[in-house]
Amino acid sequence: MEADFVIVGAGSAGCAMAARLSEDGRHSVLVIEHGGTDAGPFIQMPGALSFPMSMRRYDWGFRTEPEPHLGGRRMAVPRGKVIGGSSSINGMVWVRGHARDFDHWAEAGAEGWAFADVLPYFKRLECWHGDEGDAEWRGHDGPVHVTRAVQATPLGRAFVEAGREAGYPVSADYNGAAQEGFAVMERSIWHGRRWSAATAYLKPALRRPNCDLVRAFARRVVISEGRATGVEVARGGRVEVIRARREVILAASAVNTPKLLMLSGIGPAAHLAEHGIPVLADRPGVGGNLQDHLEVYVQMAATQPVTLFRHWNLWGKARVGAQWLLTGGGPGATNGFEAVGFIRSRAGEDYPDIQFHFLPIAVSYDGRAAAEGHGFQAHVGPMRSPSRGWVRLASGDPGAAPRICFNYMSTEQDWQDFRTAIRLTREIFAQTAFAPYAGAEIQPGAAAQGDADLDAFIREHAESAYHPCGTARMGRAEDPGAVVDPDCRVIGVDGLRVADSSIFPRITNGNLNAPSIMVGEKAADHILGRAPLPPENLAPVIAPNWQTAQR
Repeated sequence: MEADFVIVGAGSAGCAMAARLSEDGRHSVLVIEHGGTDAGPFIQMPGALSFPMSMRRYDWGFRTEPEPHLGGRRMAVPRGKVIGGSSSINGMVWVRGHARDFDHWAEAGAEGWAFADVLPYFKRLECWHGDEGDAEWRGHDGPVHVTRAVQATPLGRAFVEAGREAGYPVSADYNGAAQEGFAVMERSIWHGRRWSAATAYLKPALRRPNCDLVRAFARRVVISEGRATGVEVARGGRVEVIRARREVILAASAVNTPKLLMLSGIGPAAHLAEHGIPVLADRPGVGGNLQDHLEVYVQMAATQPVTLFRHWNLWGKARVGAQWLLTGGGPGATNGFEAVGFIRSRAGEDYPDIQFHFLPIAVSYDGRAAAEGHGFQAHVGPMRSPSRGWVRLASGDPGAAPRICFNYMSTEQDWQDFRTAIRLTREIFAQTAFAPYAGAEIQPGAAAQGDADLDAFIREHAESAYHPCGTARMGRAEDPGAVVDPDCRVIGVDGLRVADSSIFPRITNGNLNAPSIMVGEKAADHILGRAPLPPENLAPVIAPNWQTAQR
């Protein structure tokens, strides 16, 4: 079996590349994916989002090493093992990131990836359905439908209004010119269904005669005389090689991509030698630079029965599911995230470094309620932690899960930023807009006021927002820590590229699905040798007083 281009991973970027590389009919594309179908309500119904990321059918089931600064907790690292990858199990929150994020990429060595360069690709991938906002910043005929959250309760509106009362701006379009402020959430949901990368890109591409999907487990990249020539896979009880006539592209996630590179002899030489793997390209950056967003849930009891808790019982969930199956509507047609906020933690930050996700229920990602009864919560956390972790091989066995350590909260800046984020959240919940609804604080709880109390809460309760990235970072070829160049080519190996969140030099401001798809869109043009889309020099809104004021 062979094709011009062999893509490993049918995730956010992989699906986008499969569609773009095959769309003109000139090249054959084969996508290797270990996971199965995304059919069924647990994935397709937005309201069921807590289920797929905890089901081994859809999730790789990775866990971290004991995190040394979080009391030795082993944290869940959900990654999609299904067509669509993590876009099929995520929360469907749509955030591009701030323009300054991508300008930083370019300054760090990823030339051609500044915001002016990537904005045309964000526009190409979007079909935006906003009723107000920055139309010139948005795409209108792309494959990914982006819609505004349904305000099923009065609490989402109260959150935005409370942000305004606290002195922050209200943004008409946080994915447009003005990210800073409070806004209605945008989601990758269309007609009441999850709009994953599989739905947007892969399924249409598979209807073409030149694009195929192979369900197999990728073991390593086959490299001959310095060039990638195929991928060794296991399927049907046999090991075989799928040949690439032109290129192999890894899009297997920030966890599995560095694992595959190292199993293929590309990575830190000493680490490969530990596992008896011949070194074909000594790239010390492979598996390093691991980043994520960590967050806590600030939860409040509600004094009125206006939350989604009324559905949080067996019969309520059955009614929601039945309504969605019969009509495609109701609470099952939304992900529950009604509002969002981006603020600066202090004077001197020129763009936001704290993000809020607001939900009109007090519940964790795995579906467990923190307290019986009506409540609401804000997920809050810093966006640009200085902590860095790693992904390493556990052994030379391709079937062994990799070792993962994010090294969360390893700097004093992390602790300062988290304390600030919690205190700013409490200030927002204390605004007049929440006066009709806010009861007692569920967590951290009114008794947790001092730094030591908040640190103990963070250590015990901080959770990943599931945004791993950076483990095969993009940079200049002469940079010893870079793994790929700005054309996504693996440095030191011909015919091999990486295009997924692994290549991010630094994590972006917000959820990672949108920028991961953008990477697939832009990488496809690099792979095909096309001229990039013309840059669009639109300037983001930056608070004029950022040097002297926090808001």
